[in-house]
Amino acid sequence: MTDETATQTVEKKAEAPREPMHRRGPMQRGGGGRRGFDQGEGPRAEGRWGVAHVFSSKNDTIITITDLSCAETISRASGGMVVKSHREEGGPYAAMQAASMAAAKALERGITNIHVRVRAPGGHNTKTPGSGAQAVIRALARSGLRIGKIEDVTPIPTDTTKRPGGKRGRRV
Repeated sequence: MTDETATQTVEKKAEAPREPMHRRGPMQRGGGGRRGFDQGEGPRAEGRWGVAHVFSSKNDTIITITDLSCAETISRASGGMVVKSHREEGGPYAAMQAASMAAAKALERGITNIHVRVRAPGGHNTKTPGSGAQAVIRALARSGLRIGKIEDVTPIPTDTTKRPGGKRGRRV
């Protein structure tokens, strides 16, 4: 290889400058991402987006569907609106019926896609959602709403206040 050909190959490589990584967006980096979801490809979800706030304790399940800013309530329902007995308010059946009621009202008002925010009582109480939370998500998906992301927004204290009960605990 002569000196001329070596300098020509170096010049060819230098002709195509690459863009630095910080200038490329997150969609162009390649790799990463969830399996089966190619970033930047596929149909985008068209329509109005909303947020489904699901509060699920062992005693009740409350579903509130709002707009993306969470300032305007579009529809709401709870397990107590569906069943007659108090002990059944937190169950999966009541949660599914309440979710389908809320979803029907949201679809009627133009919401087609939702993000789901699941919340348990948290704080001093239980940090795991009740049995109605999973049923609500399944019912929302079956009712025709497209689900964007599901997140847990249970308030978990980093350093909490004193638990009720006193030094010797709750005496039963």
